[in-house]
Amino acid sequence: MTEIMEENNNKTMPDKSQDKQIPNEEAKSSFWELLRYALIAIIIVVPFRIFIAQPYVVSGSSMDPTFKDADYLIVDQLSVRFEDPKRESVIIIRYPKDPSKFFIKRLIAFPGETVEIKNGLVTIYNDSNKNGIKLNEPYVVYGKQEDFSTKLGADEYFVMGDNRAGSSDSRIWGSVPRKYIIGQPIFRLLPLNKINIWPGTPAS
Repeated sequence: MTEIMEENNNKTMPDKSQDKQIPNEEAKSSFWELLRYALIAIIIVVPFRIFIAQPYVVSGSSMDPTFKDADYLIVDQLSVRFEDPKRESVIIIRYPKDPSKFFIKRLIAFPGETVEIKNGLVTIYNDSNKNGIKLNEPYVVYGKQEDFSTKLGADEYFVMGDNRAGSSDSRIWGSVPRKYIIGQPIFRLLPLNKINIWPGTPAS
């Protein structure tokens, strides 16, 4: 044992310059690993948020009582690229007067249809329903006694808030072009006591 220890002691002394290089190499390696993971995260997350799904927070009371101020939603942005949302579904849109702003509304009518509101009751007329489709609208709690009528042109969609008495929507600022329909809420994550899937559908 003694010989072995002496032999080790008599061999080369530790090179302090190598000791200094090792931490530097490890630091460089850690930096590039961190950068690589960051780039991978950006490549995955950014397209996902732009094209597939993105979180939105409700602001205001135009969709009361279906959605409250500060509700936290995950919005599907992919499906609407391939097909129109169904009538009476909740959608996220860009505000036609200022596309930098996002609104949450309910889809009421499609291009070419006529929207007629009498005493607050909504009827939709189209080529397949000459006598009109009367909307039941169980989601409307705060109604408004009003009369309104409009004929939609090509690429024009009609939207309204569930809070008819307090919503700024297509009745005021007009229709929404197809390109401004962003997506549909698929999850409500907040508040915790209202977590659900496909929030805002008439059945939910």
